[in-house]
Amino acid sequence: MLNPYFVTALFYLLVAVLAALDSAATSFAILPWFNGLRWLRVHFITLGIVTETIFGVLPILTARRFSLPTPAVRWDIWAALNVGLVLLIAGIPIVNEVLIFTGGALIFTAATLLAVHLAQLRGGQAVGASLKFYIMGLAYLLLGIIVGTGLWIGWSEPLRIQVPIEVHIHANNWGFMSLVFAGLLIEVLGGLTGKPLASGRTINAVFWSMSLGALLLVIGPWLGGPLWAIVPGLVLHLGATLWLLWLVTRALSRAHLWSRPGAWHLVTAYAWILAPVLIAPLIILKVPGFPGAGIEATAPQALIYGWVLQFSFALLPYFLGRIFMADRTAQLGGSWWSLLLAHVGSVFIWASIFIEPQRNLLHGAAYVLYALAMAPIAWMVWRMFHGRIQTLEQKLATEHPLATEHPLATEHPLATEHTVDAHT
Repeated sequence: MLNPYFVTALFYLLVAVLAALDSAATSFAILPWFNGLRWLRVHFITLGIVTETIFGVLPILTARRFSLPTPAVRWDIWAALNVGLVLLIAGIPIVNEVLIFTGGALIFTAATLLAVHLAQLRGGQAVGASLKFYIMGLAYLLLGIIVGTGLWIGWSEPLRIQVPIEVHIHANNWGFMSLVFAGLLIEVLGGLTGKPLASGRTINAVFWSMSLGALLLVIGPWLGGPLWAIVPGLVLHLGATLWLLWLVTRALSRAHLWSRPGAWHLVTAYAWILAPVLIAPLIILKVPGFPGAGIEATAPQALIYGWVLQFSFALLPYFLGRIFMADRTAQLGGSWWSLLLAHVGSVFIWASIFIEPQRNLLHGAAYVLYALAMAPIAWMVWRMFHGRIQTLEQKLATEHPLATEHPLATEHPLATEHTVDAHT
């Protein structure tokens, strides 16, 4: 049976390619700009590609971790997530509060149900190394949904959120994405190398440092940017991320995997989440030449396309191969072409912050590069789906009872020959 999350992720990957091209055309003034474009592009990737994949693989990975059979697809979770996403996509451009609230509520429900489902799968056993990252990440996703939905319908003021956009971004990126990605790295590197990524004590230290750092980075903009929250948050989160990357780099080196672009995608993608963290002190100190407003408005685009999307380049084909194709030899995805283009595109996005006269040109070029970077990944994923569907069709053709029970099978010699050939 086809996993519906993977099918939907492929759909949104194709949509993301078109959205990047549309953004390039808008920057070049070939097409007119429309309301909500920036947020739609982001959500096609974060909710459309990444979250679909995460919701699809986490139950399977958790069940395998606890030596349980592969769980059946929870269609209630899939429906809540995807109906909610469609309503958000419809509501954001026209700023329709009913659609945005309903969409956010459905995605919130889906994330809650998934967290409960994952907790139930462990069946009373101790929480595994990666499971705690998943559940904590989903908790931050719930917070991000509340704040993000409130951005459009006026919840920020009663919740006393001073900088709601930053709170939403920090909850989703430093909380949800960072923690879930860390859990996936622990799981995937263990599968690729055949050894645990690190000791339980080390994993716990990374987990708590990253979780507390994310919390302080959410509290900071919520309260208007107090240094007592932002500085320790940056130190904890940055330290945990660098520690994790060192563990991943060591594991990849020991397994001799650096000859494959997927390994480079996984590690170098983190440059684009570390960049705003390293620049943040310069913004806080108001150093000349570092425009805080411009960085806050533009850097998230490079973060999503440079970090989140590149991470997906490596892991989406890997999970499709291991789970969808049942190929135990499947490796990390990506290509040298996608690696180069994604990084150059992110450099152009950052350059546009500081080179204002060429901003539209740099933006347009960046999104062309992003679209070209996604193209080989989309083709790789499509080939995997096409090959799997062909295999299933051939299996159904040989096993279908009509192949042997149809009356013509005994009346026409060609029908008999076809039946024999099909079973051989």
